[in-house]
Amino acid sequence: MAGAIDPAETFRQEAVDLLAQLEEALLDMERSPDDPGLVDTVFRALHTLKGSGAMFGWDALAAFTHHVETAYDLVRKGEMKVSSDLVRLTLAATDHIRDLLTARENVDQVRGAALLSSFRDLTPGGGRSGHEAGPDGGKSVAGRGKSEPSGPCVFRIRFHPGPEVMAFGTNPLLLLDELRDLGSCEVTPITDRVPPLNELDPVECYLGWDILLTTTAPRSAIEDVFIFVVDQSELTIDRIELGEEDAEPQRLGEILIARGDIAATDIEETLGKQERLGSLLVKSGKVSDDRITSALAEQRHVREASKARETSASASTIRVPAERLDSLMDQVGELVIAQARLMQMAVTNKEPLLTSISEEMERLAASLRDTTMGIRMLPIGTLFGKFRRVVHDLSHELGKAIELSTAGEETELDKTVIECLNDPLVHLIRNAVDHGIEDQGVRVAHDKPAAGRVLLSAVHSGAQVLITIEDDGKGLDSAAIRAKAEEKGLISSGQELSENELFSFIFHPGFSTAAQVTSISGRGVGMDVVKRTIDGLRGTIEVASTVGQGTAITLKLPLTLAIIDGLLVRLGNERYVLPLSAVEECVELSRAEDHRSDGRCFLNIRGDIVAYIRLRELFNLAGEGESIQKVVIVSTGDTRIGLVVDQVIGQHQTVIKSLSRLHRDQEGFSGATILGDGSVALILDIPHLIKLARERETSLRAA
Repeated sequence: MAGAIDPAETFRQEAVDLLAQLEEALLDMERSPDDPGLVDTVFRALHTLKGSGAMFGWDALAAFTHHVETAYDLVRKGEMKVSSDLVRLTLAATDHIRDLLTARENVDQVRGAALLSSFRDLTPGGGRSGHEAGPDGGKSVAGRGKSEPSGPCVFRIRFHPGPEVMAFGTNPLLLLDELRDLGSCEVTPITDRVPPLNELDPVECYLGWDILLTTTAPRSAIEDVFIFVVDQSELTIDRIELGEEDAEPQRLGEILIARGDIAATDIEETLGKQERLGSLLVKSGKVSDDRITSALAEQRHVREASKARETSASASTIRVPAERLDSLMDQVGELVIAQARLMQMAVTNKEPLLTSISEEMERLAASLRDTTMGIRMLPIGTLFGKFRRVVHDLSHELGKAIELSTAGEETELDKTVIECLNDPLVHLIRNAVDHGIEDQGVRVAHDKPAAGRVLLSAVHSGAQVLITIEDDGKGLDSAAIRAKAEEKGLISSGQELSENELFSFIFHPGFSTAAQVTSISGRGVGMDVVKRTIDGLRGTIEVASTVGQGTAITLKLPLTLAIIDGLLVRLGNERYVLPLSAVEECVELSRAEDHRSDGRCFLNIRGDIVAYIRLRELFNLAGEGESIQKVVIVSTGDTRIGLVVDQVIGQHQTVIKSLSRLHRDQEGFSGATILGDGSVALILDIPHLIKLARERETSLRAA
């Protein structure tokens, strides 16, 4: 059946998310080994992987995970302590689970066996853990450690699911069925929280259950039934002490008091009063009837407001394949192009009705575009979380104490951009850790904290996102970079360069100032990958560094690669698009003023000297420009430059199309778009245009 969802693929996707959560919890646990909440999080993730893997046929994954889960079961029972060795071993186990997940065959079985052997050596009793722990008679699900009495036991279980458990995919009735499998079970529904019919929310769970279970199974088996919902639910498990055969059974009031449902004084007071509190207070003259009505109204209003807030806070989500989002974005792009053609036709034919329809279509297309782009947006924290593991492993490999902190994880970016950022950020972080952060002895000698710091942050800036990788290491060595650049013939001896121009050489292919090559870095390849990837994303890189204090590398990236706002300009008979995010302003340039420049190509913009490029000359277009040309001032990084065009047509909603294989290597253009009249306009690549202009200026000076 077309479009059917493969359960195994669904499990694989959910398992990837679980492994990411598991790694986050493990890295937090290494810092806070005594946090029981983190232990429970790790245990639940492993338990889910094991159970779901067995359900969908991933038997090897389930069997391996079971042994890892056993170690954390011992930690939960207090029979074992969390150690750095346990955390590192579990992180290695997550890598093996990920291998089992991505390839059922050809997995390194020797590695898996070695990991299990290490777990057995680390856990007391060789990792053999039963469920012999018994109840403590308390009202919480904790308290294992005592052995169960022989023979069947009676447990009183009060289970009230949280209102959102059904929205998260849990069916409470199936949990009750699991309890019935443990022994004789009597279930009584608790309906006192069920609201009136007109206030019912179909996705919330209002019911609770009181269960009496007679079983020979240990208390831990009961706890495992509720392991996935215990954090969102009210759950108490008490063992009822059985009396002698001739003992008098407990009265109703005594049972209610033992359960905590009511106080003894309430029972005594209620025996002589059968009416509601409000009626009793009115009859006794303590308060008027209208005040009772007002108090009830307040109670109802507060309850409804709280319910509305909870409903809005727990918005429903749905998992959608990325291919469908890409297809939707493509169709929205085609709709934007079709709407532009409709607007062109309306303007040409001067039909008021057609113009009105076109304007309405433009509004709807813009709204649909924004909604679709919003769906494709992901918080960059989904990417940042992966690098905690990278820094953790590097710090152990290099013997350096390093702290990674993040900021701006909620900043959203197009999923396509996020998918392309993993490798560049890995290279930048590895370089910061290996070359930037000094050894502990050197840091202490320079009055720095022994532990190095790496900050990974993101922030919105207009139509761009700025991602900064900052370290507090030794900084970049300007003299070493200059010497290496001169050695490679990239600059001449004594050539004057700004600090930013000098630092840009670290992104040149094969450029490295490292004294020795390590397994981490030093070959001068990684930073070249960073530059090519960021250029491919139409982004820019800025480097700031202070000797002895550290380095900050900032990546400036567009929010999306699909649809952008552009400025449409004309050169001769051809039209081009400039990304509007790079445009600062437009000024006029007369032919006489252009001639007076005497070939120096500079403008005075309110006291600032700005160089300009004649695009007509750069593109080798025939003919002369307009008598009054326009200069579009654009900026990239800390560079401002003017682009001379014949006419500025106006703002244009630009659907980006990739260039063909024949034209893909043509520098100066990042793509193309289809205009309303069906013609094609090239999208100018601002950083490459500036680079081409500089190379052209250098060659002219040399000539």
